[in-house]
Amino acid sequence: MDRTLIRLLVFLSVTVWATSVAAQEDGDYWPEWRGPWATGVSTNANPPLKWSETENIRWKIDIPGRGSSSPIVWGDRIFLLTAVPLGIAGEPSHAPRGGFEPRDTHQFLVLAINRSDGQVLWERVAREAQPHEATHGENGSWASSSAVTNGELVFASFESQGVYAYDLDGNLVWENDLGNKTMRNQFGEGTTPTVHSDRLFVVWDHQGQSFIVALDTQTGKEVWRTNRDEIDSWATPLVVEHDGHKQVVVNGMNRLRSYDFESGEVIWHTEGLTMNPIPSPVGADGLVIVTAGYRGNDLKAIDLGLAQGVITDTAAIVWTLDRDTPYVPSPLLYGNFLYLLKRNNGILSVFDVKTGEPHYQLQRLTDVPNIFASPVGASERVYIPGRDGTTLVIKHGGMFEILAANTLDDGFDASPALVGNELYLRGYNHLYCIAEG
Repeated sequence: MDRTLIRLLVFLSVTVWATSVAAQEDGDYWPEWRGPWATGVSTNANPPLKWSETENIRWKIDIPGRGSSSPIVWGDRIFLLTAVPLGIAGEPSHAPRGGFEPRDTHQFLVLAINRSDGQVLWERVAREAQPHEATHGENGSWASSSAVTNGELVFASFESQGVYAYDLDGNLVWENDLGNKTMRNQFGEGTTPTVHSDRLFVVWDHQGQSFIVALDTQTGKEVWRTNRDEIDSWATPLVVEHDGHKQVVVNGMNRLRSYDFESGEVIWHTEGLTMNPIPSPVGADGLVIVTAGYRGNDLKAIDLGLAQGVITDTAAIVWTLDRDTPYVPSPLLYGNFLYLLKRNNGILSVFDVKTGEPHYQLQRLTDVPNIFASPVGASERVYIPGRDGTTLVIKHGGMFEILAANTLDDGFDASPALVGNELYLRGYNHLYCIAEG
């Protein structure tokens, strides 16, 4: 190959990589379901305050099948996962809660959608297969995990149906089959991986041998795998950096653990949280918050500067909470404020992140009584979508104030994505782009 061409290809590759890193650091896009810093916050977005089916809807499109996968955004594209029964593939399906029967053969789809007009740019069938077991009756989806991107590749985990990496134009780069998950009571899968640097981290907690695995983002090959003494969990792992060292914090029922980014060795651990840990950890400024709320309530705030080895009953656990913690929704960490929903109910508490002191507690949100989605924040506002179609917007801060209650003709389990002046909401049947004008 001509040396000049080689130099050009290397230059273009480095340029794309540098652009992706800069966009990630600036928080311009929404590369995973909890946003650019996995806290639920965008510091750059300024989405509308109010909307309805006839106001501030730039576009609305049907999404085939059923999924509670949240949209992610990079550049001019939205990426979304869904699972479609074979008989209606490619056509809108308005499945009720409870979803489809497990005997139906499904297409497990990755969609790339144009931000400007909602047109599907490409659609890829990752796998066509019959789900190996049913899903939770309140979810009814075999596409509960969300896509994640590093700006170069889009990673889609359908768990028992495989993990896939596509480039931004929809070309399959690699796939990896990690086996089948067996979930307690057939509660269903839905653990979203996370990507950081050259690693994709996948937590595989189930009724068999549980583990966490680090995959090479370019090849899909295993870099390391560490077994876990855990049963089913659904929380996304959190990558944090402290004193120049990266670690991966993972929720769990038996133990709360942090793993070394490079080797997979356990750095610190303590008592686990409740059964069925679903909320994903959040962290900033050397502090990590982990919570769960099924058959009990638990929250632990960990000081990474003090966390080493067994940290039970040590100063590394800065504060705890044993009531009113979320079951499904993940916390929102917005500045020095931590927002927590009680179980799956529209009951909100806000705490000081560093001390655990409450700003207000058990505030009933009458407009959104049932919530699976996780709250997000931008432009000094907090957006809380409900299962019945209303998104409540409240003022960010230590005093409760409702700014708007916006109702659409769909229901929402997926969490919103906030980019620029836009808010993207994935409902049971539709994807909305909410923007002024």
